[in-house]
Amino acid sequence: MAFEPRSSSRDGNPLIAGQSSPATEEDTSNEGEILDTGMDELSDGSTEGSPPRAPTWPTISDVHRVLRPLQEEADRVGKQVEQFAETLDRHSIDKRANPQGDCINALKLVDGYRKIARGTVEYLREIHTPEKQKRLSENWQSKLQKPVAASEYSKKQSRDFTNFTTIDDLDRWEQEEQTWHLFGLMLQVEYPPSHSNQQPKPFNERHVRPSKERGVHQYSSENEVWSHFLAHDDQAWERHTVLEWLKMCASNSGQDIETIFQYLETSADRGSGLWAHSWLYTKEAIKGQKRLRSWPQALTPDSPGIDASLRNASQTTSLVTQLDPDAVTRQDRGLEKQDENFERATWLACWEMVRRGKDWEFIRQWCRERVENWRAVAMHGDPRHHDTKDDKSHTDPGPAAGWQSRALWRKSCALAARTGVMDKYEAAVYGVLSGYLPSILKVCTTWNDHLFAHYNCYLLRAFDHFVAKNFPYRMQRELQDQNGTFKFSMTDGRRSQSGNQLVKKMKGAKSVSREASEPFKLLQGCLIGKSFDNFARSHGLHLARQQERNRRISKEPPQTESATPWDDEAAPIRLDDYQITRIVTHMLLIYQELGPSRVNNGHDYGSETFIDAYVDFLSGAGKQQLLALYASRLSPQRAVSCLGRQLPLIVEHGERQTMMRLMKQYNIDVPGVLNKQLQIIISERKTEGHGKDGITGFPTLVILNEKKQGEMRTIRDGFMGDGITDDQHDLINGFEWYLLLDGYWEQTLATGALLYKYFLKYSASTGLAAAKRLSTKVKFSHISSGKTKKLLGHGVDLSDKSDIDEDGVLGHSHNYGRGGNNSTAQRQPEKEQYLLRQSYTFLNLEQLVNALSALERWQAAAEEKPRDSGLGSGLWKKWRSLLKDECHSVEQNIKPLLQGWLQNAQDVLTFETENEALQLEQVRNACLPEVLLAYVAVLHYSAHYLSREYLLKVLELATAIAAKDSDLAGCFVTTGRMPELMDTLALTSTTMLVAEEYGRSNKKVSAKMALWSGKDSLSTAT
Repeated sequence: MAFEPRSSSRDGNPLIAGQSSPATEEDTSNEGEILDTGMDELSDGSTEGSPPRAPTWPTISDVHRVLRPLQEEADRVGKQVEQFAETLDRHSIDKRANPQGDCINALKLVDGYRKIARGTVEYLREIHTPEKQKRLSENWQSKLQKPVAASEYSKKQSRDFTNFTTIDDLDRWEQEEQTWHLFGLMLQVEYPPSHSNQQPKPFNERHVRPSKERGVHQYSSENEVWSHFLAHDDQAWERHTVLEWLKMCASNSGQDIETIFQYLETSADRGSGLWAHSWLYTKEAIKGQKRLRSWPQALTPDSPGIDASLRNASQTTSLVTQLDPDAVTRQDRGLEKQDENFERATWLACWEMVRRGKDWEFIRQWCRERVENWRAVAMHGDPRHHDTKDDKSHTDPGPAAGWQSRALWRKSCALAARTGVMDKYEAAVYGVLSGYLPSILKVCTTWNDHLFAHYNCYLLRAFDHFVAKNFPYRMQRELQDQNGTFKFSMTDGRRSQSGNQLVKKMKGAKSVSREASEPFKLLQGCLIGKSFDNFARSHGLHLARQQERNRRISKEPPQTESATPWDDEAAPIRLDDYQITRIVTHMLLIYQELGPSRVNNGHDYGSETFIDAYVDFLSGAGKQQLLALYASRLSPQRAVSCLGRQLPLIVEHGERQTMMRLMKQYNIDVPGVLNKQLQIIISERKTEGHGKDGITGFPTLVILNEKKQGEMRTIRDGFMGDGITDDQHDLINGFEWYLLLDGYWEQTLATGALLYKYFLKYSASTGLAAAKRLSTKVKFSHISSGKTKKLLGHGVDLSDKSDIDEDGVLGHSHNYGRGGNNSTAQRQPEKEQYLLRQSYTFLNLEQLVNALSALERWQAAAEEKPRDSGLGSGLWKKWRSLLKDECHSVEQNIKPLLQGWLQNAQDVLTFETENEALQLEQVRNACLPEVLLAYVAVLHYSAHYLSREYLLKVLELATAIAAKDSDLAGCFVTTGRMPELMDTLALTSTTMLVAEEYGRSNKKVSAKMALWSGKDSLSTAT
């Protein structure tokens, strides 16, 4: 679980955590102390008539003091996550089901997780023990029905802002430790070891099922019969296991028993050492009456005038005349208020001991120290108070009639709990010993208490039925009387319920319904009710709904199942509850180790959502090295989808290499993951309503400014842009992963071509900027040099060999294999040509983007034209040199587009459903006309300042377009831009005529004045 730092603010100004306010640097006596102030104290610290005190700003040391514990807390939480992963990796076993059903390795894994939780609990207790004790003290006050003093318990406590955990964090980790313990115990119940010597060490200290091999006879003690009962009744052993776990929880999560006893002494108006005086105040009242009456014999309720004279201090109740334990119920009289508190506190202590599973020896010793031996004797007789091991040294020999059942004693305890007690906690103690449910329920305040009450009742009732059926001679005759005193229901008419039914019932109980809906209780309840598979599936489907709502990158919804109809705001398990997500994830993985019989081997959609969500958490926490480990436990298709969302977030080259190695190590479909990451992003973008441009399917490129009458159109400044969206950034990062993938030439180049086409579809917004980024980060030359090492045996930059022959077929510019024996050398060019054909579309689209980038750079250079310098100045010469270089770059990048560009589709793999050739034709129509018109504008402008030869190149372009075998004219005709091309060429022709005329009449005039007699049609636009 990630702990978030707490912060405070005053008047809207944030305070640095742990900094006193306000204080000077010299005042260090209370450094780090936060004073508890009310709203009336939130002043500027000045006194009446004095100027306001200047605020104290935090220093560097203040910031470091605050950040250090925060960093330590983050490191600790990160370490816990890594410990869980290391434990999983270390104890992983083969996924094949164990035919014997043993779970030894799984229990070792559970114990490892429990130890991690235990270590965290111990760490948090060192910090929050005072707060914990204070909260428990308030709970004890309510149990004793005493008001909590506001000055002691209810006033606001100061908070230490240097701690980034709270007492609630301690409570959650205590519950996690309890949950792992329960999980281990229930695994033992469900998957018993085939040999007793295989019992795992962590769970054999106190809780070992008795052996079936040892029989019983008519002289066996009831303790031995109890062991026989647990050995042969599986349901009884399960309930006994849950009861032992509930006792352990009560013992470990509550106050120490000695602390409780000390507190009860004070609460019972007894000082230390006075506990043994029993009903002290009532005893003094009785003695006073005897002294006044001077009677030698004991007082009785029939004594003359006793009702009027022997009353409590408040004169509201007649007091008992004798001090035996049954006096209150026998005489129907009361005690002094202090003694009533004493009696309640004593029985409350007994209830806590019984509830926590303390054995009878512990109870007897406690009662002996307080001279209350009768209470220990009254509680003696429960067979569970003795060890159930087979060693005879631990077996209670029992009374002389030990061969008889203690069923009559239990029934007597139930009768006392029903009618003959003075306090509800006394009734609860007898109810636990007898299995009388109604008396225990009266003192139950928690989910655990209610479960304890029911399971205790069901277990003892099942034991009595077991004895009556198998050993009828042990049952007393009084119990067989159909109309006798003991003929009443131990459950007050309630029917026995299974664990699952009981857990569901508690969700509707008013007193515990809120607690029963908490995540940890839901999880513990499903383990007890053996409904973990339904729990994981239903809550997992709900988490999937939250994922679909919260994720920027959506995920495919389930096709065959629907989530439980919980409202998102009232969801029992939230997507950001990483602690529960982690626990359920590791439980699912443990069930996977045990075989496919549980939770569909963890591979149904709902259950896998927990693992999926935990991988998201690990990614957000920066634990990329753990992603593959957990994703490998998903179904192959889900693993691909899960990791496909995470890879774009990993940008460091070293981390990417590590991730590739781990995916291969865990047998994850690496190419599938790389494809999926791009598919997810693209499919998400398609749902945003971005449509296609009617005719072409791709929006027409917009490179040129609006046309002005009689002037050449100019190129827009920065028409490609620089900003890209997060989706586009993720797509480019995702494609970079392909450079780390050995081989897969066809798939890599087809994926790159897909991205270029995808970006061109959104060229009207940020698509061109994304395409430019892709062309610089993942160049074809880089792909070729890297992947041909495996394909050809050595790295080759195929972009240098991508010449086009007269038939439009990719060829090569190098002459291989000259001379004699050159069969290998002849085959090598064939392989290279084959690879080039497969990369045709990607390479052509990269050429388009390079041409666009060259046009943009040229326009930026044109904008740098000196404004106030003479034609012969150094600035002018430098600018002309720059312009010439950029113009040359434009020419070189435009050339590949003039012959057969995108007319020989060779892609083998594509994500689109449309015909590849049709798509490429659409790209040609959307891009080529605008690019060529921009090229004409570049040549036209360059002719003004560089050389009139650039105008001849415009005519050469026109000739190429008009050629019989040209594939360029069709683009202008299809898009209806042929008239625009003709107007542009006509304007260029006019410029050539003017240039020739001025060149003949005045050859000494500068280049600019020779061409333009005063008006620069292009410069006016720039």
